[in-house]
Amino acid sequence: MKKVIAVFDIGKTNKKILLFDKDFNVVYSNSIRFEECVDDDNYPCDDIESIENWIKSEVKTIQEKGEFLIKAINFSTHGATLVYLDKNGKRITPLYNYLKPLEIDFNPLYNLNGGIAEFSRKTASPAYGMLNSGLQMYWLKKSKPHFWSKVNSILHYPQYLSYIFSNKITSDFTSVGAHTAIWDFDNMKYHGWLEKENIKLPEPKPGKNSELTTINGQEIAIGKGLHDSSSSIIPLLENHKNPDEEFILLSTGTWIICMNPFSKETLTSKQLKNDCLCFMTPDKKQVKSSMQFLGHVHEINANAISEHFEVDKEHYMNMDLNKQLCLNIFHKAQNVFFTDEIPEDFRGNLDHLSHYFSYEVAYYQLIYEIAHHVYKGIQNILDKDNKLEDIYITGGFNKNNIFTEFLSLMMPNYNIKLPQEKNASALGAAVLMKSYLN
Repeated sequence: MKKVIAVFDIGKTNKKILLFDKDFNVVYSNSIRFEECVDDDNYPCDDIESIENWIKSEVKTIQEKGEFLIKAINFSTHGATLVYLDKNGKRITPLYNYLKPLEIDFNPLYNLNGGIAEFSRKTASPAYGMLNSGLQMYWLKKSKPHFWSKVNSILHYPQYLSYIFSNKITSDFTSVGAHTAIWDFDNMKYHGWLEKENIKLPEPKPGKNSELTTINGQEIAIGKGLHDSSSSIIPLLENHKNPDEEFILLSTGTWIICMNPFSKETLTSKQLKNDCLCFMTPDKKQVKSSMQFLGHVHEINANAISEHFEVDKEHYMNMDLNKQLCLNIFHKAQNVFFTDEIPEDFRGNLDHLSHYFSYEVAYYQLIYEIAHHVYKGIQNILDKDNKLEDIYITGGFNKNNIFTEFLSLMMPNYNIKLPQEKNASALGAAVLMKSYLN
């Protein structure tokens, strides 16, 4: 049997299992989508019970087939998602959706901790409501005391998936450092507001820590799990050798996250106002980042453009790159769909579609404006004395040559690199478990 590392890569849409061999080639993969259910407020959320059952079933099926010997399991999931356990280790609440609106006044919390601007700066977490997992805890405590009274442990999503095998209450730096509003980046420890609210969380440990456990008669190392965007930068950091060359990673999907693991400067209030924040590496190092909901913006507006011109929603994937059109739009440097900030419904000014005679030109204009937002995001996270050389793009926009062409025009002095490895988040989670293949 071939020894492998299994990684469950759990996104908002697709849930995947990937098996990596000793050379980190994917030797098996399977994916599934689950219909959402609703939480106790009738708001859509992931069906955590079905996800759990699928994960356990996948492991058992692989073991029974006997083609692969699982030596380690790790997890990468989206952030801003918590699981609350009672004293018996059982789930208390649904898996609340990070897009769920929170009808609660957070000002008392902010005012007791230096005001919203200072609190957000110190925790490197823009005031995102439900996207700040710490504020989810505060909300549950204040709004749903019938649940909160039963809470014994709180786990971020990747650590909960680890828990269902290891039965260990754990935390990791990538999860607590991901716009949670619970980590004090000035002092690199949990923020004091948690103690004031009598909220106790497990101390995070380095990402390579794991637990040996027996699953269906086989001993397997169980990783603690990772925040997916933070996980995606691990392979690049592992292979980075030259201290005089720095890189930025664009982790693209529903969110486009620009990540700078070389920034030494403290997050500023100005950066915070421009959608900047900090993540952490598995070994507790700051990753200055810019996070924008641009994948979602692309989906909504690209669909509207395709409907207007009566073409398939994925028509852009079949178009040849028109470099001259890119140059024309780049030199005009005009915003058409988003002349101001991106609105709350993420829809551009689609009335302007009547001015376009072809799908191609309208779509190129949309991508120019998305690329310009990414360009500004990169500029916002660079230190004054940076040594930036390379910009890596992983995820969905890695395949969009129109986007990469515009970014190349905007940043001509840097190397735009498109790693061929797919599933960057899963690969990062596997790399941390490599010692268990020996």
